[in-house]
Amino acid sequence: MVDHVFADLSLAALYDSLNPWGPGDDFYLALVREAGSVLDIGCGTGQLLRRARDEGHRGRLMGLDPTAAMLVQARRARPDVEWVLGDVRVRQWREEFDLVVMTGHAFQELVSDEEIRHCLRAVRAALREGGRFVFETRNPGARAWERWTPDRVREITTADGAPVRVWHEVQGDGLRRDRVHFTETYAGPHWPAPRTHHSVLRFLDTGTLDGFLAEAGLTVAERYGDWERGPLTRTAPEVITVAHRAQPGSGVKR
Repeated sequence: MVDHVFADLSLAALYDSLNPWGPGDDFYLALVREAGSVLDIGCGTGQLLRRARDEGHRGRLMGLDPTAAMLVQARRARPDVEWVLGDVRVRQWREEFDLVVMTGHAFQELVSDEEIRHCLRAVRAALREGGRFVFETRNPGARAWERWTPDRVREITTADGAPVRVWHEVQGDGLRRDRVHFTETYAGPHWPAPRTHHSVLRFLDTGTLDGFLAEAGLTVAERYGDWERGPLTRTAPEVITVAHRAQPGSGVKR
């Protein structure tokens, strides 16, 4: 998750415009309100924790992100949140948080099995007794990557009023071995050339995902297919998972 297009400070300033507040943010904010201490892994510009603090959350809020440019935006807005540069490979916690979240499909940036295992072990270690880990991935059955085509262009405006066009293009045949390779391109009239970033996302089915969770000592408590807490169907857009630390001898709820 370190090699990221938003490592560019000028592009990091566009992140919130590209990812405006939506139903998913409302879902997570409701959980943060209920928790005394929260760790947001892959927090980006920290929209979630910033909003919680703006509302008056008085507990411990920590945002972790490997991209310095993103945390510059976060610190400017709310210096009273713990913004930490790094990832779970270099930071460790021991039963410090009531809630750990990964929003914005950040979990899908964990491409290798070992990355997933390391992250989930760190999450379990960070959770207090009764704590929850909540995250979402895109449901592979919904085939979202088929809509990532160059003809679907978004246009946003920078702080100085200049337009920036953004589009995606899938590489190869789409989903291969549960991974999708794609490019994300940014183009502005005052830039000498478009800026293109190559990415890989992993689309896990629930059986594989639950296997990783169980191996790490996490049990699925709730699962939804959309932000209104609808059921997870074959073509629901999301796989939203609420997990907690497994008790000895417990199984995974499917």
